[in-house]
Amino acid sequence: MAEAATRARDTLAFFKIVTADVERAEAFFTGAFAMERTNQVEGPTFREIMLTAPGGGFTLVLFQWRDGRALQSGSLHGPIGFITRDFDTSLAQAIAHGATLDQGPFDYGGGRVAFLLGPEGHEIELMARAGKAAA
Repeated sequence: MAEAATRARDTLAFFKIVTADVERAEAFFTGAFAMERTNQVEGPTFREIMLTAPGGGFTLVLFQWRDGRALQSGSLHGPIGFITRDFDTSLAQAIAHGATLDQGPFDYGGGRVAFLLGPEGHEIELMARAGKAAA
């Protein structure tokens, strides 16, 4: 019963990434993936901008330290994942807004997948499920 109560109580709500330039990151995600700013929080040592995907879903939090500290890339996280109904258009739009193609695109399970790097190196996985990819 405790497991069922936890499932009903807890909801995945957001992903947070640390960025050196929160405005540049916001411009990339709003331009490349049509995300929209829903909130902003400013503290004495940090700044956060919250973006949501079209139609709701998850929130992506862009976090920036105000002190300009050097950021280190880690390897204990996976990519930010976007599912698309028009793979070719979404891929081209992401690249036009500063992403670089890292791997792919390739067919996987009847769908299409590509891995991109955002302007600051954040890994992004773009996927079209089987039967949903653009021709």
